[in-house]
Amino acid sequence: MKTTCILHFDVFTSQPGKGNPAGIVLLPEGLDSNAMQAIAASTDFNDTAFIIPSEVADFGIRYFSPRKEVDLCGHATIAAATAMRGAGLLQDSSVITFSLETKAGILPIRIESTPKGDALVIMGQAQSQFKKFNGNQNVLMEVVGVSEEDIHPSLPVIYGSTGRWTLIIPVRSLSAVQRMQPQTARFQEALVDMPDASIHPFCLETIGTGVHIHARHFSAPGSGTIEDPVTGTASGVLGAYYQEFICGQPRKSQPIVIEQGYEVDREGKVLVWAEKNNDNYTVRIAGSAVLAGQFVYQPA
Repeated sequence: MKTTCILHFDVFTSQPGKGNPAGIVLLPEGLDSNAMQAIAASTDFNDTAFIIPSEVADFGIRYFSPRKEVDLCGHATIAAATAMRGAGLLQDSSVITFSLETKAGILPIRIESTPKGDALVIMGQAQSQFKKFNGNQNVLMEVVGVSEEDIHPSLPVIYGSTGRWTLIIPVRSLSAVQRMQPQTARFQEALVDMPDASIHPFCLETIGTGVHIHARHFSAPGSGTIEDPVTGTASGVLGAYYQEFICGQPRKSQPIVIEQGYEVDREGKVLVWAEKNNDNYTVRIAGSAVLAGQFVYQPA
């Protein structure tokens, strides 16, 4: 029986045990979709990524949650780029650029060496999209565990995507975000027009200094997970949302800083740049990852 080595990275942090864990498998041979799904299901991670050859980009990448394949995963992409750099799969330079083929499109990746010697991975995402929420807002409040009074009165509850759809919920206070208790099995009662979306609540009251947004991320129904500690793709959406509905002024050089993961004791930070491009936003996110361990999967 052929075994597979899975690298464990913690992402959007430099401290093992914090941030968002991801499994990475580098250039597997002979693994089909069923085998990749079985490997992802064997881990405790919300997402596991597999680096594969590509005919249209420098490398390809596939992402699997414990129950199904997904089109895009931000934190697993940052983990994968860090793993590829460490394994010598990329050119040895203080600035590395390459492309990744995903099911959400071809993504440009840039890795910059920090003064501390860490790798900051900058990941392009798909153009932002927003769609109106047509579900029952009272039911939505029930399934996330807050009241109508907790919702920000002047900001929209709206679906957004930079590769994966999530429902953005603006909340008045940090305490309201912290007391949320998601009822994942009931999400589709509220998400009637987009039942496979995740839910991403946020507030403008933060814990850390120099931070713009505090957020949580409740996983989509059927993904096999409940809450994602620190979310790359949804942070990209939230960065575009911040520019469109809150900030209103271009931030071409300074990133939006988003904190997430405090409620599950895995705090981390995501840097987001969102630049207006006609009616949409061109979005980049950035973060670091740290190798936290590795283990071997052996099929039964």
